[in-house]
Amino acid sequence: MVFKNVVWKEGKYYVSQCLNVDVSSFGETREEALANLDEALELYLEDKKAAKIPEVKEPRIVPLNFRYA
Repeated sequence: MVFKNVVWKEGKYYVSQCLNVDVSSFGETREEALANLDEALELYLEDKKAAKIPEVKEPRIVPLNFRYA
């Protein structure tokens, strides 16, 4: 299965997040953030018993204006 991931810069680190499951990681470079995400996914999935992982076909970045009190 091919996972869809997103990477962005937050401060001095890059954050990587898998869109298929709720797993994320970070690193000093994009490559390191993705390598760390790969390791985090392996650890996450080794505890799961043949769970169905949702497929993300075409993710889009969509802005959302949010107001809070």
